[in-house]
Amino acid sequence: MKRIVFTVTNDLNYDQRMIRICTSLTNAGYSVLLIGKRNSTSLPLITKTYRQKRLFTFFKSGFGFYAEYNTRLFFALLFTKTDMLCCIDLDTMLPVWLVSKIKGTKRLYDAHEFFSQQKEIISRPFVHAFWAKMEKLLVPKFKLGYAVSQSIVMEFKTRYGVQYEVIRNLPVLKDLPIDETTKEKIILYQGAVNEARGLEFLVPAMKNIDAVLHIYGDGNYLQQTKKLIEANNLQNKVFLKGKLLPHELDAITRQATVAVNLVENKGLNQYYSLANKFFDYIQNGIPQVSMDFPEYKKINDEYEVAVLIANLEPGTISAAINKLLHDETLYQQLLKNCLQARQVFNWQEEEKKLLKFYNAILV
Repeated sequence: MKRIVFTVTNDLNYDQRMIRICTSLTNAGYSVLLIGKRNSTSLPLITKTYRQKRLFTFFKSGFGFYAEYNTRLFFALLFTKTDMLCCIDLDTMLPVWLVSKIKGTKRLYDAHEFFSQQKEIISRPFVHAFWAKMEKLLVPKFKLGYAVSQSIVMEFKTRYGVQYEVIRNLPVLKDLPIDETTKEKIILYQGAVNEARGLEFLVPAMKNIDAVLHIYGDGNYLQQTKKLIEANNLQNKVFLKGKLLPHELDAITRQATVAVNLVENKGLNQYYSLANKFFDYIQNGIPQVSMDFPEYKKINDEYEVAVLIANLEPGTISAAINKLLHDETLYQQLLKNCLQARQVFNWQEEEKKLLKFYNAILV
């Protein structure tokens, strides 16, 4: 039985992509270990079919966290038997590369993000210079890999000379319960409450929308979002609902009338994004407002599951959401298109590419 170790820096309970990947590979006969972080606020691990390990860190963020976590990860990997080391994103790449060189183990890069091109990185010159240098140095050393969108794969080939595959963040296809009850008009945002996710534009846009906004998630922009809600006197219209486990989120998503996937055009990571939530909304049959960026436009041109917007002006956002709320013909057409598209964009289909990829490497 071939052994694979995956490394992340996030909470293992909430990482939907890694839950799907690790479960699929375990079901296919691989021995899988997923390593992540643990700190004083971490909840107990949810038991999975694959093995999980968490490394405790005193630091929660910043270079202190990355230095501590990567040091602990290096020694954990050094004493772990495996046939393949796979780093998820750039922030665990250094120890994976070092250990793979020391032990002669195969290595692979799973790029959930175009890491150096995230807004929160490119907006800080020193931080950006550090991660850009790391990316330029290390990515070419990982000849095997895949990313979440074709645009990022092409950019990696141009910049770093690597030819990666595309494995997208697609949800598992499940039966969709029929709900005949009249819905309260709810606008849904799910996912990381981080910079570059359009929240500073979405919140004030709600002043001109006859509905409530429910935000599910947390992140580095949570406190600013709270202040935005208060500053715009929207405490009775915009609600921070906290972070839910993946299996809890589907039922919540189905209660929404319209969903939003807003991405600020600051950095190629955002511009080339293909977010989990875009497909989660499709899977649950919820029309959405999304960005007129290359990857979203490519899908929407074929299936029309969203109203696409070119900018994040509050007026643009409110106009697009109101269009879906009040144009019943358009809304029903997009809903129908979602129900067709969900048969195509699901993990059962994407899993075939994943298994073919790993089977070709670990024969």
